[in-house]
Amino acid sequence: MRKLSSLLLLLPAIASAACPPLLDHRVPGLSGGSIDMCAYQGKAVVVVNTASHCGFTPQFKGLQTLWQNYRDKGLVVVGFPSDDFFQELDQDQAVASFCQVNYGVSFPMASRVHVRGDEADPLFRQLAAASGDAPKWNFYKYVIAADGKTVTAFSPLTRPDSASFIKAVEAALPGP
Repeated sequence: MRKLSSLLLLLPAIASAACPPLLDHRVPGLSGGSIDMCAYQGKAVVVVNTASHCGFTPQFKGLQTLWQNYRDKGLVVVGFPSDDFFQELDQDQAVASFCQVNYGVSFPMASRVHVRGDEADPLFRQLAAASGDAPKWNFYKYVIAADGKTVTAFSPLTRPDSASFIKAVEAALPGP
């Protein structure tokens, strides 16, 4: 019984060690709690920096549709509100309400973060390094393959329903 107890104590460390470094992040959730990116290992993950008052804000609709169409196939969409480009609401609660009321967003949303510069969230620093491309504006999208290592970046000009984006998402999904 003592050996079993010792093994159970090690399980969180073993699970964390198995998490790909790119997903080894825990971030505060927009509506409370936290988002453990390690929980998405083995899935394709779309990470997008968002803003409520941007010309690209209607992309929330396409991201929600993408999430609904592909989540049962192994896709997770995670939004990261950011005011780095001066187009985001001041409070997390206001952002959450805006996203839900205007676009029916049900995919995970993190609390507001910085996505560029010295204050950039560590996940965004890693995404920029892995893809060679840091966010230059709102609605920059990163597709992380199910292997947790392969990253493809897309500018805000690429809509979530564009053929090239859908192709990248489908290629990133876990195998059958």
